[in-house]
Amino acid sequence: MGISVNGVEITDAMVEAELPRHEDARNPLQATVHELILRELLLQKARALGLPGDSDDEIVNAVIESQCRVPDADEAACRTFYSNNPERFRNGDLAEASHILFQVTDTVPLELLRATANDVLEEVKANPERFAELAQKYSNCPSGQVGGNLGQLQRGDTVPEFDAVIFRLNDGEICDSLVETRFGMHIIRVERRVEGRLLPFEMVSQQLAEFLTHTAQSRALHQYLQMLVGEAKIEGFDMQGADSPLVQ
Repeated sequence: MGISVNGVEITDAMVEAELPRHEDARNPLQATVHELILRELLLQKARALGLPGDSDDEIVNAVIESQCRVPDADEAACRTFYSNNPERFRNGDLAEASHILFQVTDTVPLELLRATANDVLEEVKANPERFAELAQKYSNCPSGQVGGNLGQLQRGDTVPEFDAVIFRLNDGEICDSLVETRFGMHIIRVERRVEGRLLPFEMVSQQLAEFLTHTAQSRALHQYLQMLVGEAKIEGFDMQGADSPLVQ
């Protein structure tokens, strides 16, 4: 493939062996090459630092542990995150919601679909009593047959963009704008909401500390890899345009 990292070739055989691990990526080949380049950079850094290991995975982990150390999250950091993000620590929140889905397909121009969805949105905002009727007429979701009603939903039952909206709106409120998710464009109305309870800090403190520590470690690793990429001579592949998980 003509790809090298500081003069070390990334061979077709290496790509072929790694490719199955990235079948779910948006671009499996790109993700594979990106991952191989990052691993090679870490292996080269390990050799420069004289770090030992019985396998490539052990060597890579040794570099990460030595170069990307972060302190464990302390109680103050945990309490600050807990106070600033109470919605993440609620239990039992329910929302009964309805939607009208405009599914994005290859057969309908996106701008025409968006214009139609916005026209329907303005109609339901002006005449909320027509929501069920318009859901039956326009929605590409099976729920359209029951007026768009999705029943009771808990946090996490839907994709994040949808979830954020239904637990923000009040009873009977329609979202002011279209909500875009991987399923398409949605007009969303919350029929009613039932508030749950905020879990005590003591109940979530250990899990929260682990989450914040892992987040900090991931950020440190990302920054370290970006530094290695910036210092390296990489030929035959554009790392800036790549979209891949970083080496863990």
